[in-house]
Order: sequence, then C-alpha cells, then structure tokens
Amino acid sequence: MSKDHGAPTASPVSDPVSARVTLAVSGMTCAACQSFLQKTLRAQPGVEDASVNLMMHNATVIFRPESITAERLVEAVQKTGYGAELPVADVSVIDEQEQLDRHQIAEYRNLRQKAWVALAAGVVAMFASMPLMGDSVSQDPMLSWFMRTIGPSLQAVLPGLYGVPAEWLRVALLLLTTAVMAWAGRRFYTKAWAALRQGTADMNSLVALGTGTAYVFSAAVTVAPSFMVARGIGTSVYYDAVILIIGMVLAGNALEARATSGTALALRKLVALQPATARVLRDNGAEVEVPLAEVHSGDKLAVRPGERIPVDGLVLSGQSSVDEAMLTGEPLPVVKSAGSLLAGGTLNQNGALVFRATRLGSDSVLGQIVRMLREAQGTRAPIQRLADRISSVFVPTVLGLALATLAAWRIFGGAGAWGHGVAAAVAVLVIACPCAMGLAVPTAVMVATGMGARRGLLIKGGDALERLGRVTVVALDKTGTITEGRPAVTDIFALSGSEEDLLRHAAAVEAKSEHPLAGAVLQTARERKVEAASADGFVATPGSGASAMVNGARVLVGSAAFLIGQGVAIESLRARADEFARAGKTLLWVADDGKLAGLIAVSDTVKPGSARAIQRLKAAGLRVVMLTGDAPATAAAVARLTGVDDYQASLLPADKVAAVQRLREVRGNVAMVGDGINDAPALASADVGVAMAAGSDIAVAAADVTVMRSDLGSVYQAILLGKSATRTMWQNLVWAFAYNAIGIPIAAGALYPHFGILLSPIIASAAMALSSVSVVTNSLRLGWSRPSRQ
Repeated sequence: MSKDHGAPTASPVSDPVSARVTLAVSGMTCAACQSFLQKTLRAQPGVEDASVNLMMHNATVIFRPESITAERLVEAVQKTGYGAELPVADVSVIDEQEQLDRHQIAEYRNLRQKAWVALAAGVVAMFASMPLMGDSVSQDPMLSWFMRTIGPSLQAVLPGLYGVPAEWLRVALLLLTTAVMAWAGRRFYTKAWAALRQGTADMNSLVALGTGTAYVFSAAVTVAPSFMVARGIGTSVYYDAVILIIGMVLAGNALEARATSGTALALRKLVALQPATARVLRDNGAEVEVPLAEVHSGDKLAVRPGERIPVDGLVLSGQSSVDEAMLTGEPLPVVKSAGSLLAGGTLNQNGALVFRATRLGSDSVLGQIVRMLREAQGTRAPIQRLADRISSVFVPTVLGLALATLAAWRIFGGAGAWGHGVAAAVAVLVIACPCAMGLAVPTAVMVATGMGARRGLLIKGGDALERLGRVTVVALDKTGTITEGRPAVTDIFALSGSEEDLLRHAAAVEAKSEHPLAGAVLQTARERKVEAASADGFVATPGSGASAMVNGARVLVGSAAFLIGQGVAIESLRARADEFARAGKTLLWVADDGKLAGLIAVSDTVKPGSARAIQRLKAAGLRVVMLTGDAPATAAAVARLTGVDDYQASLLPADKVAAVQRLREVRGNVAMVGDGINDAPALASADVGVAMAAGSDIAVAAADVTVMRSDLGSVYQAILLGKSATRTMWQNLVWAFAYNAIGIPIAAGALYPHFGILLSPIIASAAMALSSVSVVTNSLRLGWSRPSRQ
C-alpha cells in the first residue's frame, strides 16, 4: 500500500536527476487559489510534480534542474499575482517556523486593517445611498419594508443628506468606491487579472467579477443616468454593495487567517520551548551565557533548576528530575544523572546539571518533532482530493451560473429587471466563493495533528490521520509493546532456606554471565538489597547454564536439562515448574552442592496499562490481535492476561507481514503496533503503522504514527483522534457543499417569485465569510476536547 507522507522541506529526492524545493507562498485564500497555483507550477517545463498547501502557505516542487531553476519557479508564482520566496539556506526548521509565524501575524494584521477601513467606508456609502433607493424600493418588498421602517428616522437624522442632488451623491460614492477598490480591494483585481492571463480563474476572479460588474453598472448610471432610464434599466446604484463586499471578504479572510493561525498553535508552542540562550562552560571554568546560535556540538553546558534545557546532550555530572511532557505527554518527571540523555526544550526541575551538547537545530529531538509536525500539517488527506476535484471546476461553473442568472432576470424579470439581475448575479458570484471548501480538510488535519503532538502522538500527515479513522483491526507486537520488553524476575521458590539466600547464590553465578536472563536476576538482587556472594571458578555452558564456586560449594544455575546432566534430581519441583511454564515464564533452576535448591521464574512482564487499553480498543468496536515471535506458551499466557481477541506466535518478520495481509483481507483496515526492527516490515505493510518511540529508529521510520509515551493507552488515543478528525473532515465538507447548494439558488433569486425575497450582495458576502469561519470553528472543536482518561 502506498503511503505518501509529503516532504515540505527543501531536500534532494531519490531520483539523482531531480531536485525538490519548497517555496514560501503568500496570498492564497481558498481551495481555488491552491488549485490554480498547483496547475501553474505543474505546467512549467521541467516540473515533474507540484503540491501547494493552503494551510502551510508553501509549494513543494519536484523539478529537473537542467530544464528549470528554483528562481524561475518563484517568478512563475509571482506572475500570477501571489508572493513566493526561496527557502533560506542554513536555517533550521525551528527558525523557519518562527519566520512563518511572523509572516502569518503580519498578514492577519494587514487584512484586519483593510477590512475595518472598507467596512467603515461601506457603512458610510450605505447611508449615503439611502436617498437614491427610490427605484429599488418600489420593486423590492424587503427593501420597501426596510425603508418604511427606518426611512422617516433617517430623514430626521440626516436632513442635509436627503437634500443633496442625486447626481452629486452618485459622484461622491463613485469616488469613494474607486478609492476603496484601489487600496483595500487591489489584491482581488491583480490576482484575478493574473489568473485571466493564465487562462484560468480562482476565488479572486469571483470577487473581482462580482464587484466589478456592480461597479461598472453603477458607474454607467452615474455618468449617463438618462441613457439608462430611457432603456428601462433605472437609476439604482450598488456602490455600497461593492465596498461592503470587499470589506466582508477581507474580514472573512482575516478571521480565517487568525483561526488557521490558531490551528498551528502546537507548532508555535513547540518552537517557544527552545530557550534563546545557553550557559557554556569554558576551558578556564568560566560560565558564559551565549545566544543559542553560538552553541556547537561538543560544548560543555550548565543548566540550573527551573530552566529549560537548551539543546540535546549527555549528562556529565549532577542529578535532577526533568519534565519531558513535551516528548511523551507524561506528567511525571524523569530522573537524570551522569550518562543520561537530555532533550532540548525539556524542563529541568530541582537540580543542577552539566552536560555535553550532542545535537543542535534541526537534528535535535525538538527540531525533528517540529519537522514531523510541519510535514504532517502540510500533507493532504485523501478526502482532500474530492474537494480539489470539485474546486477545479467550481469557478467556471459559478461564472456560468452568474451569467445564466443575469440572462434569466433580463428575460423573465420585466421592468427594472436589469437592476435586480445585476444584484442577483453579483450575489451568486460572491456567495459561491469556495473558501469553506478549501479550509474544510486542512484545518481539521492541522488541529488534529497539533493536538496529537501535545499528547505525545506524532502523526505523519492527513493521509495517516484519515487511515487511522478507518481502522477496524489493531495488530499488536508483544515484546516492548504489550510487555515491558525486558525480562524480570516474577517468582522465587526456595526448597530450603530463604528466598534471599537462593537469590544471593544465584546472583553470585549470574554476575559472571552475559546471558540476558542474568541481568534480571542481578536487578532483582539490587532491588531487594541482596548482596551477591563472591564466586570463583566460573564455567558457562552456552545455551544451558553456568556454574561457579560459592562459599566452597559449586552452585549451578540453568535449565532443567543442565541440572539433570550434572546429576541433580529435579522431580520434587516438577509440578511447580509446570505451573510456571503454563504461565509463559522462563525457569532458572538452582542447585547448591549437588542438591536442588529452588526455582527462579523470569518473564517479560505485561505493562500496567496494556490490559486496560486493549479492553478500551475492543469497547470501541475494534478487533485486537497479538502477533509475536515468542513461543506459543508465552503468547497464550500474555493473551489470557490482556484479553486480546486472538494471537499468533512463533512469527518471523515475513510471517508478520503475511498475517497483516490476511487480517486486511478478512477484517478490513489494519493498524500494526510495534517497536522492534523485526516489526518494521509489518508496520510498513499495514494500513497504519504505529511505532513506540522507545523502539528502534527503523521501526519509527517505517511507521505512520509515533507514540512518544510507550503504552497502549496512547495507541487508543491516536485511533480515537483519527476517527474524530475524519468525522470532522466529512462534516466540514458536507457543510461547505450544502452551503453552496442552498446559497447559490437563493442568491440567484429562486425565492423572489413566491416570497419577494432577493438576497442582497452584502448579505451574500457576510454569509460567505460566516461559512468559512464555521468550518474553521468546527475543526477547532477537536482541540477543545479533553483527552480520555486512561
């Protein structure tokens, strides 16, 4: 199964003759803008593929350097009326994100300023237009009622205005409207003209054509009123509608910019975690505070209690507790001492640490998380393809509907039809702007991936998010996923003497051994504060056991066959051994001076939250299956403890891939959860691969989702988030489509023959802005939900 996660950073691709660049793009406001730019870039000679992202304001282009340069790609975008810049060399992903944040804030402030000015001018124009509404009032029932209600009050408040000649008012409104169009509305007309030169159209084309038509019609009435009256057109003007439409659309764009900026809150918070300075220890012992940019790999740094750790590093001295919630979502601090690894951005709590810088900038853990999150928020969900296909034909369709509306009013409208026809056509153009459609999926992806990051879930894009929402089967690796991934002593049974004596003698032998189970015995001895006895004459028998002289007697530790081979009788503990074996535990038999001394049972223990998480996955309607390379007896024991629906044991990596494929054929979409190198093929072959961050780098690279906190409760949260996000995407799209399906006929005048209701272009522009804000708000609801308690 192909799973394209996108790549919004400048980097070479696998094809040696191709290059990849990510351009920063400004000025996009809707899906039509995005589709238009994407087509423009793909049409350039030498471009193999281009992907434009509305939310991240960038365009990723794969091209052949011998045919076109990155600079020419920038020029191609700029010719369309949009802004474009090349990526800055030697800038970390964290710095890039800071620059993007500053750009988004500046754009929002610019849009807000122009919107306020245009709306204020529109209100002035609306009041100034009241004395000119004579023709329209007699033909429009709603407007007639409005003027009967407030007309007398307006005449009382603005008597001077009603005494101004109509010709002067029209000229004043013409000048005011021209100024607003040239300043606040300029962006719409320049981009519409650029799109026209390219032989296409976008959202700006709709706004420009709608307001331009109303402006030209009103200007003709202003310049030649007698000519218009002689032809039955009337003297109604729509200057106030032109100005207010520009103001409403700009206000909607500003609200979208603010809301979509809010969806990137997780990225902004992550970037803010990195301190601006660090304390570097010089060779002479001096402690110097320097900007973070001046820290180099290998520098020795100091961090005090309550400070954030500036860069990744290795602790040299000191001990402290470090809050790593930014990585894991886990509130409990982690103890750090000499030899421990530190992640930049985490919070040092109660001790002073000296450490050596190891990874900086984009290579740091924080930098990698920011990059992964940016890539996730820059990729598209499959649902987006539906919106893209519709957007590609939407603008030409709307233009046709607007012309049909104008023609229908002219043919069937009777006297004064031109005025109503122009108003209706403008309303159709404005209300159909596909902003909501363009924001429907990307906003949900950004909010969901950002919320996931705050909970320790790194989801590699909208594609992975949507596939999470379709999961019906969860396949779990055992070791390191359901279990702790390391052997631990679970039972000690001594035939004679105390458990401590048995553990002391066994630890004396295992202290000389390199067997994996030896570490479990020694760890238990340390936890119980049992000091291992001294041992001499250590002899190991690979695959069987080991022996050593302890206090003058030979102590044997190993398998039953090993002890039997040394002449030790084990029948007295056979029943107890069978009981441990049925529970999936590995046995260490201990003999002292030729006699059986006891048993030590070792097992990879189930993580505390695994059983609970598995029950929650099952309660959510998912089938849970365990796939493990361990022995059947051990697998059966873990299955009984955790309550999985089914299990398969003794699987090699290829067997796990085959098992995932069979589950997909029988049960549907499969999420594979694992942490080891042997899990990587299955993770890559599953519909969704989920890797525990504590596992191998190969497993993490192969997965679609990385769980920073190593417990299955986080897997449940990830699947729940995927389902919620997918549901929100569909809600947004249905709303966006329904809005246009209902709004366009009303704007065209479908309700006028029976109810006398004609949608004003001003109301249409307000409805268009409201639809976009409603879609963004619905997406933001994802971030308002509280995580389920585990």
